[in-house]
Amino acid sequence: MRTILRVASLVVLASCAALSAQQNTSQEKPAEKPAEKPADKTGDASAAGKKENPVKATPEVLAAAKKVFGYDCAMCHGEGGDGKGDLVESMKLTMKDWRQTTAVSEMSDGDIYDLIVKGKDKMVGEGDRLAAPKVWGLVHYVRSLSKKSGS
Repeated sequence: MRTILRVASLVVLASCAALSAQQNTSQEKPAEKPAEKPADKTGDASAAGKKENPVKATPEVLAAAKKVFGYDCAMCHGEGGDGKGDLVESMKLTMKDWRQTTAVSEMSDGDIYDLIVKGKDKMVGEGDRLAAPKVWGLVHYVRSLSKKSGS
């Protein structure tokens, strides 16, 4: 009987030691990799700001982008892009009026694309939630807001 207890004790101790060693190695931080730039959805992270919009501004593209804008952007940017969405006051935001030509005239399509994908300040970027063609469609839609107002 004593032999069985000794063997069982040794098995338990060996198991505890193995678990402890395994936990210690898993808690060590792996060597940090240098931060990689997230690729824009066109495949080139550094060229997005310079890249021209590969999507044509068709009525279908603009309609789809308007729909996305309505449920994803309008809460802050306003239904018509006036910067007076429902959350502006409660979040203490200062928004641009996208209907004004000057609001987007100095931005390239790639800059607007990056802003939508990466976000800025309190704005959460779309990241991987939207496919690149949809984001490029939003770029056209944002530009179209200033054209509609005639400013």
